[in-house]
Amino acid sequence: MTMHVLDAFAQFGFMRRSLVACLALSVSLTPLGVFLLLRRMSLIGDALSHAVLPGVAIGYLCAGMSLVAMGIGGFVAGLLVAMSSSWISSATRLHEDSTFAGLYLGSLALGVTLVSLRSTGVDLLHLLFGSLLAVDNESIIFIGVITSVTLILLALFYRAIVFESFNAAFFQVRAKRFPSLVHGLFMALVVMNLVAGFQILGTLMTVGLMMLPAISARCWSNHLPVTLLLATLFGAVSSVAGLTWSWYQSIPAGPAIVLTATILFLFSVFFGMEKGILPVRKKVICPSSQAMEISQLRNIK
Repeated sequence: MTMHVLDAFAQFGFMRRSLVACLALSVSLTPLGVFLLLRRMSLIGDALSHAVLPGVAIGYLCAGMSLVAMGIGGFVAGLLVAMSSSWISSATRLHEDSTFAGLYLGSLALGVTLVSLRSTGVDLLHLLFGSLLAVDNESIIFIGVITSVTLILLALFYRAIVFESFNAAFFQVRAKRFPSLVHGLFMALVVMNLVAGFQILGTLMTVGLMMLPAISARCWSNHLPVTLLLATLFGAVSSVAGLTWSWYQSIPAGPAIVLTATILFLFSVFFGMEKGILPVRKKVICPSSQAMEISQLRNIK
């Protein structure tokens, strides 16, 4: 049975390339999802995944299905929306989530309109939901570079990103101008990884691989290193299972991977050790606390 499932990866090169690309994305997308979760910005990732579409569309109109052109366009568009949202929220009394909502909805409509100017329905579906057949060696290199840069920057600025994620106000007082740089760097990494994933998962589905494994991991652990490791593991499992499902059921890869991640999310919600509804562990009773409860009952009697 196992060999039958792996036949697609053994026989077809594009399936192996898709698997490598998805595993690489799992390594870089899921840690960013964990930090977005800690910052209470889970839906910001969804907004940014829509915001990159106008830039991707402009790159498509200028250079066709050029990965570099669409990647640069998507990165510029996403970063512009992120920085514009921060500026508008600081210049007005609107919260940042409100400005994000307004900007990303307009960006999504603009992107779909631009793609529709010179494309077929197939091209639009490819940009929105990704395509297994589109993964080539250039895509592997592109995703590999972005994953490597992301991991290096996360390692270098790990402490700063963690401090800002847990207590942004305290970090801002201690570091003065540094928090805005850390926040800008973090948002740039989020946009860059969303752009990296659009060719396989599409602009609408990439955020699913970013956030669902992160939320699932949070249900199992309260320790940040363990949560990061579990999120990466859940992302890898979702990628392998989703790609296999996509191949044998002839459905788009992006939705298949996200649906698999959703199944893991629902399982974690019900059975997660830390935040699950029905945690898969027994309550451990401390002997000292048990003795204290017994003495309190005796005093009542």
